Amino acid sequence: MTEGRYANIIVDISHEKVDRPFQYKIPEALRGKISPGMCVMMPFGKGNRLRTGYVIEVTDKAEFPDEKQKEIAEIIKSGISVEADAIRLAAWMKETYGSTMIAALKTVLPVKRAMKLKEKKKLVRLLSVEETRSLLGESQRKHQRARARVLEELCREPVLPYELVTGKLNVSPSALRSLQEQGVLSIESESFYRNPVKIDSQRESGRDLSDQQAAIRDKVLGDFDRGERKTYLVHGITGSGKTEVYLSLIDGMIRRGKQCIVLIPEIALTYQTLLRFYKRFGDRVSVMNSTLSAGEKFDQCERAKRGELDVIIGPRSALFVPFPNLGMIVMDEEHETSYKSETMPRYHARETAEHLAGLKNASLVLGSATPSLEAYHRAKQGKYELFTLTRRLTGGELAHVSIIDLREELRSGNRSIFSRKLQELIEERRSTGEQTMLFLNRRGYAGFVSCRSCGYVMKCPHCDVSLSQHMGNRMVCHYCGYEIPMPGACPSCGSPYLLGFKAGTEQIEQQLYKRFPGIRVLRMDGDTTRTKDSYEKILGAFSGGEADVLVGTQMIVKGHDFPNVTLVGVLAADLSLNDSNYRSGERTFQLLAQAAGRAGRGVKPGKVVIQTYRPDHYSILRAAEQNYEAFYEEEILYRKLGGYPPAAHMMAVLISAFDEKRGEALGARLSKIAGEDVQVIGPAKASIGKINDIYRYVIYCKAIDYRQLTVVKDKIEAYLQPLALRQESVQFDFDPIDSY
Repeated sequence: MTEGRYANIIVDISHEKVDRPFQYKIPEALRGKISPGMCVMMPFGKGNRLRTGYVIEVTDKAEFPDEKQKEIAEIIKSGISVEADAIRLAAWMKETYGSTMIAALKTVLPVKRAMKLKEKKKLVRLLSVEETRSLLGESQRKHQRARARVLEELCREPVLPYELVTGKLNVSPSALRSLQEQGVLSIESESFYRNPVKIDSQRESGRDLSDQQAAIRDKVLGDFDRGERKTYLVHGITGSGKTEVYLSLIDGMIRRGKQCIVLIPEIALTYQTLLRFYKRFGDRVSVMNSTLSAGEKFDQCERAKRGELDVIIGPRSALFVPFPNLGMIVMDEEHETSYKSETMPRYHARETAEHLAGLKNASLVLGSATPSLEAYHRAKQGKYELFTLTRRLTGGELAHVSIIDLREELRSGNRSIFSRKLQELIEERRSTGEQTMLFLNRRGYAGFVSCRSCGYVMKCPHCDVSLSQHMGNRMVCHYCGYEIPMPGACPSCGSPYLLGFKAGTEQIEQQLYKRFPGIRVLRMDGDTTRTKDSYEKILGAFSGGEADVLVGTQMIVKGHDFPNVTLVGVLAADLSLNDSNYRSGERTFQLLAQAAGRAGRGVKPGKVVIQTYRPDHYSILRAAEQNYEAFYEEEILYRKLGGYPPAAHMMAVLISAFDEKRGEALGARLSKIAGEDVQVIGPAKASIGKINDIYRYVIYCKAIDYRQLTVVKDKIEAYLQPLALRQESVQFDFDPIDSY
C-alpha cells in the first residue's frame, strides 16, 4: 500500500461540474491501507452525504489547510481495485474522446463490485462402514427415514454431493447438521469460479501453416523477442486462415509466459471462435461479453488477475480484462463498426487497444478480409506493418459472383424479391442437399407504413422516425420501443389503404415458404437472437443441416464457416448506399465482400448473387471482384476531396435539449467557439431530430490534425463547466462511425 496523508479522489457522479479530483484526508486508522485504484466512501457536498469514489493518487502534498479537509469514511471492501494502468487508460480516454473521468473509469472496469465465490458443498463420512451400518439399523428401528436414507448412501459412498442429498434424497439441512454434530459426517465447502464456457471437446494441436501464414507468425514473434512492439495488419481474403495465424501467435505468446486478449466484433461470433480456441488451449481460455452474469464476469477477472487464464475472448469490453502479464492483443474483423462505443466515452477499440498495448508493452495484431480505410491508410503510411494472405486454405477458388440488375428484372415482369437466377440456384441447392444463405442488411417486417391515398407516414410521437410494421399487426419504434396496434385506417384521411414497404427478414422468410413449398428456413436477426443461447442454437441447427436456407441481417455474414454453403444471395445490395454517411461506400463494399466470402468455404465451389438497382457503383463492382486494393484507391480519393477520415479528422458535437429553442441557441454559441480554430459545419438538426421527446442538434468540426479537435473539445468543456447545464447535455464523438 502507498503511504501518504491525502488521497485525490474521483467522485462517482457523472456530471461535468464534479469531473475533477477532490482531495481528502486519510484518517490515522486507514493510513498505509489506501492505494490508487481503491473504491472508498467519503462525505461530499454541503450536506456531507456519503458518496463512493475512486482513489487516483495518494500524496503528502496538501491542496488545502488541514482544517478544511474532509476525511475518508471507509474503504469499500466489495469495490474493485483499479490498477494503475487502468487509471492511466481512463485518463487517456477522457482526454482523447471527451467524457467525464468517472464514465471513463467505469468503462475500463469490467466489473463494478466484488462478488462472492460460488461454493460446492459435500458430505464426508467420518465413521467406518460397519459403524455407519450399525447407526443405519438403529435409525430404521426408530423410523428416522430421512436419516436412514443418508446413512444408507454413505455406506455405499464415502463422499456425497450436498445438493444431491438435500434435493434427490429430500433430506433437510437440519437433519444433516444433527449428523455432523454427532460426528457421523462432516460438511465441507469448496469455493470455485463460475466458468461461462461449457464446451466439452478434445484438445487439438495446431494445423500446419502455409508459407504465408508461417512468415507472419515468425516475423511477429521475432519482433517481440527483439523487444520491438508494433501494430500489425493482416489483410487476408475470406477463407485464407487468419484465425490459424492468431492461434499460432497466441501459442507462441503463451510459451513465452504471456497472456492474450482476442477481440471479436459481436457475441454472434463467440461460439465458433471460442470452440477453435478452446480445442487448442483447453480451459485456460474464457469469454467476456454482455450475456455473462455479474458473478461470471467477476470470476473471469479474478482468474485473469491470478494468472489462471491465458486467453480471453469477447467484443470490445474484453479489452479491459485485467491481465497482469499481457503480451498480445488480437483484433479480428477490425473493420467492424461495433468496435466503436455508442455511449460516453465514445472510444474506438482499435485506438484504445493500441494505447493499452503501449501501456502494457504488448503487440497488437489487426485482421480483416476488408480492412477499415483507417487501418489500411495507416499501413500504407508505414505506421502499421502490413501482411497479405492471398490464398484460400482449402485450395478452393473464391466464389463466382453474378451482379443482377433489379431494374431489368422488373422490366421483364419479375416482381418477386428473388431474381430468376437466384430462384434457379436455390432450387438447385435443394436438389443437391447443399445450403444457401440469404443476406439483407436491415431488420424488421417493413421499413415504414404509409397511406397510399394521402402519403401520410406513421411516425413515433416521441422520436423523429417512422414506425416499423412487425408480425402480429404491431407497429414499433426501434429507438424508444413505443408500440401501437396497426390501425385499420389512415389517421390523417381515413383511407383503408395503409401499407408497409416490406423488405425485412420476416417477409423474406414468408416469401421463401410461398415460392418453395416444403423448404426449411432459419432466420437470424435482432428479433430471433435476444436470448442468451439463441445465436448458438440457430448456428448449430444450420451447421447440423436442419435447414436449407439461413436468412439474416449482417450478423450472418461475419466470420461464420459453413462448408456446405455453396450459395449466398444478397437481396438488397445497395440499401447501405442510401445512407447519408460518408462511409456508405466502404460499408457496402465490406458487407458484400464478407457475404461473398461465406460461399464455397468447403471443397464444393461457391456462387454469389448480388441483387442491386445500382450495378455500376464502384463499391459493388469491386466487391464482386473481391478487389480491395482497387476499392481503397478509389474511395480514398473521395475522402481526400471531402476532408473525411482517414484523410482528415472529424468531431461531432451532439447537443441534446428538452427545449428546442434552448438547444438551438446552445448549438449556435458552441459553433462560434469551435469556429475560431477549425472548419465547422452546423449547428443543424440531427438526422433524427428528436428521440424520446429530446431535441438533438449536431455540429461537425474538421481538421487535419486530431489534436486540433481535442483543443476545441477542451475549449467547449471549459465554456460549459460554469454553466452547470441541467436541461441540455453535450457529447463528443471523434471520427464518428454514423451520421447524427
